Amino acid sequence: MNADRQARFIVSGMVQGVCFRMYTRDEALRLGLTGWVRNRSDGTVAVLAEGRGDSLKQLHEWCQTGPPTAHVTGVEATHAEATGEFASFRITY
Repeated sequence: MNADRQARFIVSGMVQGVCFRMYTRDEALRLGLTGWVRNRSDGTVAVLAEGRGDSLKQLHEWCQTGPPTAHVTGVEATHAEATGEFASFRITY
């Protein structure tokens, strides 16, 4: 995998308690991305992903809807060069 880009997403709405992290991990792995997803104390979900630009774009689009039980009201995105520090995509706490 060529991890040339990094994206950070902050997902807001009803995104905790609806398996958002599990579904995000599954989607990221399907797209061949590395990084992590975690709940934040303010009720949002943070995602840091590395991989190809087109795969990151697909994850960004997926985060705008999320899993069936979520209700996403916004996704803030920032981008940078990949660090290459991740071996897989995981849920963190």
